[in-house]
Amino acid sequence: MSANTDTTRAMPLIPRSPETFLRLVQQRLHRQSPEALAFNTNGDLRRISAVLFLLTQGATGEPYLILNKRSQQVTQPGDLCCPGGGISPALDFWLARGLNLPATPLARWPHRKWWRRYRRSDFRKLALLLAAGLREGVEEMRLNPFGVRFLGPMAAQHLVMFKRAIYPLAGWVNRQHRFFPNWEVAKIVRIPLSTFFEPANYARYRLSFRSPAPGEPDMPYRDMPCFVHRHHGRDELLWGATYRITEGFLKTIFDFAPPPMASLPVIHRRLDSRYLKGRSPS
Repeated sequence: MSANTDTTRAMPLIPRSPETFLRLVQQRLHRQSPEALAFNTNGDLRRISAVLFLLTQGATGEPYLILNKRSQQVTQPGDLCCPGGGISPALDFWLARGLNLPATPLARWPHRKWWRRYRRSDFRKLALLLAAGLREGVEEMRLNPFGVRFLGPMAAQHLVMFKRAIYPLAGWVNRQHRFFPNWEVAKIVRIPLSTFFEPANYARYRLSFRSPAPGEPDMPYRDMPCFVHRHHGRDELLWGATYRITEGFLKTIFDFAPPPMASLPVIHRRLDSRYLKGRSPS
């Protein structure tokens, strides 16, 4: 696959020291943190999801992004996504209070005192979101919550198709190299952060929906940007909300923008009703 893109633009530099990289991420996320976490904790939380944008150090020393590949038993099967999910109010409100204890990711966050002083209401929401994201990470992939270093909140993504708001939270995974996916996750996918700066790894994803009835025309297609992760001869496509979350991270931390979509090669895919429904686990 090749793309007619400008390859003369300098590739952003990722700090070689993990500690320098983490300080950079924490500072820039704090500087660009959302003005407000726009949901009411006393209202309906069923349309709210919290996800973890997880980074870790790879074997080569460079940062990697950790994603889940969704299993065939859930909606959007085969897609890459951040670990996380919906809020369970009774449980997550209780877990959020526990995040004030020492040694928890939120207690160790360097901007915690500032948020508690100047954004108290948002801080309570942030604790709820982080509690939900960590709980889901434990359930989906046996993530060790005490081994996560919280880096900061990111801008929310709003899903029109599913009428849901996704609140991403960046974190760094310390020393955990093995994960154990549950039935919702087909496998764990690790992507070197440096590959996101290579224009040849981007494409235009052309999606259409198959007609639900024979003989009826398919729905018109829609083009979206996507990232192609090539690993051991297989391609994994990152698109949709998770792509936008990743794009926002790269813009905030490195001031990097992917190549224009009009210049990219096209990848075709047709979706059917199973994509929105999934299959129940046996």
